[in-house]
Amino acid sequence: MPLHYLSSLTSPKRTPQSNRHLGVTLACVAGALNAGGFLAVGQYTSHMTGMLSSAADDFILGKFLPAFAALFMLFAFAWGAACTALIVNYAKRNQFRYVYTPVLLLEALLLLLFGLVGTRLQEHAVVTVSLTTVLLCYVMGLQNALITKISNAEIRTTHVTGLVTDIGIEMGKLIYWNRHQDQPGHHHEVDANVQKLRLHLMLVSAFFSGGLLGAFGFKYFGFISTLPIAMALVLLSLAPRLKKNFSRS
Repeated sequence: MPLHYLSSLTSPKRTPQSNRHLGVTLACVAGALNAGGFLAVGQYTSHMTGMLSSAADDFILGKFLPAFAALFMLFAFAWGAACTALIVNYAKRNQFRYVYTPVLLLEALLLLLFGLVGTRLQEHAVVTVSLTTVLLCYVMGLQNALITKISNAEIRTTHVTGLVTDIGIEMGKLIYWNRHQDQPGHHHEVDANVQKLRLHLMLVSAFFSGGLLGAFGFKYFGFISTLPIAMALVLLSLAPRLKKNFSRS
């Protein structure tokens, strides 16, 4: 049963439920990497709004090197998303059986690299940005683009500003009083999308829970705390293939 469930999360045959569950799982991973990564590198590596605002501030203040550094981190995030699009579209075009497995395996491999040699990578920099920070920004872009493509842009996992905005909108609809709904000819009843509200609450909760786990892991164990996340992603990506092999035996 666990293998059957895991295989459904990354199977090419998608259902709304598998999209939701995969989104919640990856939101937890993103929260862990974002919060824990801050303790490791001093940057929230999925916060591109903050990166761009910081670049604008630094340009006006004459701090050109930090401004270019922020733009470079934004480029790393965007390039991660671009790589996901390249890999998934190539897999679909060439009719790969498991089109999402390569991206998850790449993310797992990069997290293994981060966990094993993150301290050494931090000693090297590009435009004053440590390679560990660049790596995390790239991984965040990679992951966010993956769930975006899988869910047809309905789910994103590495930032919560849009999710919280949508939660507020649906809550406003939920408490709105349709006082004229019984009147004939009235066609402007306000209805909340309860399913959407529930999904976004789950994603925000998963991100926060992952953040707690990630911060705890980095505080007490350091870079090595990403290894369980990497192994979980490996299992998640290979689950459809493992299920097929077990069903044959």
